[in-house]
This record gives sequence, C-alpha cells and structure tokens, in this order.
Amino acid sequence: MIIEPRMRGFICLTAHPEGCAQSVKNQIEYVKSKGKIEGAKKVLVIGASTGFGLASRITSAFGNGAATIGVFFEKEPAEGKTATPGWYNSAAFEKEATAAGLYAKSINGDAFSDEIKQQTIDLIKQDLGQVDLVIYSLASPVRKDPKTGVLYRSVLKPIGNKFTDKTVDFHTGKMSEVSIEPCNEEEIANTVKVMGGEDWMLWIEAMKEAGVLVDGVLTLAYSYIGPEVTEPVYRKGTIGRAKDHLEATAFEITDELKDIQGRAYVSVNKGLVTQASSAIPVIPLYISLLYKIMKAKGLHEGCIEQIQRLFQDRLYSGNEIPTDEKHRIRIDDWEMREDVQEEVKKLWAIASTENLQEIGDLAGYKQDFLNLFGFGFDGVDYLADTNEVVRIPSINN
Repeated sequence: MIIEPRMRGFICLTAHPEGCAQSVKNQIEYVKSKGKIEGAKKVLVIGASTGFGLASRITSAFGNGAATIGVFFEKEPAEGKTATPGWYNSAAFEKEATAAGLYAKSINGDAFSDEIKQQTIDLIKQDLGQVDLVIYSLASPVRKDPKTGVLYRSVLKPIGNKFTDKTVDFHTGKMSEVSIEPCNEEEIANTVKVMGGEDWMLWIEAMKEAGVLVDGVLTLAYSYIGPEVTEPVYRKGTIGRAKDHLEATAFEITDELKDIQGRAYVSVNKGLVTQASSAIPVIPLYISLLYKIMKAKGLHEGCIEQIQRLFQDRLYSGNEIPTDEKHRIRIDDWEMREDVQEEVKKLWAIASTENLQEIGDLAGYKQDFLNLFGFGFDGVDYLADTNEVVRIPSINN
C-alpha cells in the first residue's frame, strides 16, 4: 500500500515501515560515529520502541556491542493497516542488530503486568543469565494495577489554580490561549500511580528475587523538569508529582540493591518532540522557541544525541557519575543554561501567530513530529507501494 500521514489532533494514525527503518539506521550511524562506549554488555530496556528508550537500546547495542532485550506495547500491522511506529522501529532494530552479530530479542505486551515481568525474567535466565543495566522508559497514560486489577488514568492538570497561557497548533502555526482547570486529590494520586516509580520498583524487586541482576547493576529512569513557563501545568502540576515520586523511588531502589552494590538514578533529559509532549498545551510552543535558540547556539540534540552523551559522558565515562543536589543526572544541562532560558522568556513574551515562523522553529517541530511516525526522511520513496506487514523476528518466529 502507499502510506501517507493521516493526522488526528496531536497523533498520526499511520506509520511508514521504511521511514521508521531509516530513522533507526540514522541513529545507529550516529552512535557508531561517536566511538566505543565501555559500558553495560547485557541490557534490558523497558519501554524500548520509541524516543529515549529506543535511543538507549541503540546506544547500548551499537556503542558497546551489548546484548539487548526490549519490552514494549505496540500494535502489530495487519493487511491494509499499519502498525504503530514503535513496532516498525523495533523490527528495524532487530534486523540491524542481527546483521551486526548482536543478540536482540523483544517482548510485546503490558509492562505493568506480572505476566510480562515474568516472561522477561524467563528470557533473561534462558539467554543472558543476568543483566547489568536496566533502563525504565515507560510512557503510558493508563496503568492496571497487577495486584488489584484497578485501572488508573493519569491527567495533565495544574494543582491549586487554573492555568491559562498561550499555545500553538503546530499543524497550522496558529496561536491561541489555553485554560486548564485544576485537579483534585484523586487525580494527583491516579497520576502518581501511573507515572510514578511504583512499577519501576516492582520490576527491580522481581528481577532481584529471580537472581537476574548482576552485582553492581545500574538502573536508570528518565524524567523532565523544564522551564518556568511550563511549570504550572507540568513540573508543579500532576505530572510533576509523579516525577517527584519517580525520583524519590531511585533512592528506595538503591537501598533495595545495596546488598548487590546496585545503584538507581533518574536522568533529567531535554525537552523534545514526542507523542506525549505534543499533547501537552504550551509544550509545542516552548519547544519550537527552544529549538530555534539551541540550533543557533550549536547546542541542539535529539533523542539519540542526548542518550549517546548520557552514556559516554555520564554513565560510563570512567569517573563518578555526576549528579545534582537531588542525586539526579542532569543531561538537560544545555537546555537549562541561563542564556538559553533567558532568550526563551524574551521570545515567549512576544510570540504570536504572525511572528512565530520567524522567531521559532515550527518547521523543525513539524519535521520531528513527522519523523516520529517514519515520514519526512531523505532516501525513502513515499510514493512507492510499501509492504505494511512487517514482522519482528523474535516475536513472530
């Protein structure tokens, strides 16, 4: 079939398998160009199919020749219907890893469930014995508690006061005002339940009990802080409470792992175009302004550049892992530089529909958004008939 992008709001309903494969190849080539990283050799990535999780898997495999297991929850393709982009990304990754002589297997299912945790543990025991790095990079709006069966939904709301500020429709470039009513206590609790650190802890506890973590294991989860302009709806809102819980969980996990000298960290990453961030009011406007500034300063990074730098300069530099006063790794350091944020504030104050094309990088935002779904890559013939039914070898064989 000929696959074109079909948009509905902040999501694309289609994905292009060859475009996703090109995206994966581009990321692999970037990692290989930066040289070898002396790091983990057996890696589990929970949430491995897109964004920072996919970049972590690629960096582990092609930066250090690591064997990787990836866990994700993606929709398979069917005749006349494309898969989700994460499915195609994972299929492409496995193909490239296998061609390079690297071990790579994947598990598709609900990572919050006990069943998928057990399936993953069984695969580690069978093929790898133990793992020395566990990346936790899940991004889901809902979570079913495996013990009670209760389904929890997260919300994106401010706490205490109504939030009103400017936003942009990144498809049209039209700016408008958005208002979000404050949350209640139940919504805070539900959001923490979905996006906090509880499930990360459950994974580590189950893996430790099963004996599949090496002595000195490292585990890492990803977070975001962001600028003042997004604080009310993000870091000081319901999502921020969940991130606070995630960051506090890192200390609990380190304590849980102390008898095997394991350590847990949260890495605070840069603001980037993702499916999740595109749904957050004010974030597309902020990122379009941020991109313009950081590109002009030669500081811009996408997911793969961020994670490659995180692994090479922070996790496996040979030195003590540097952290801030809250024991977080700050790979958002370039985004949060004072000169960058001061320029963002100035542009935010004057941003309008009329001048956004000039003062922001909306074109770059849209390009990155299309790239998430495999569209807009050089070297891909988007007018050609394409086989949408692509299989992931370790899942479909």
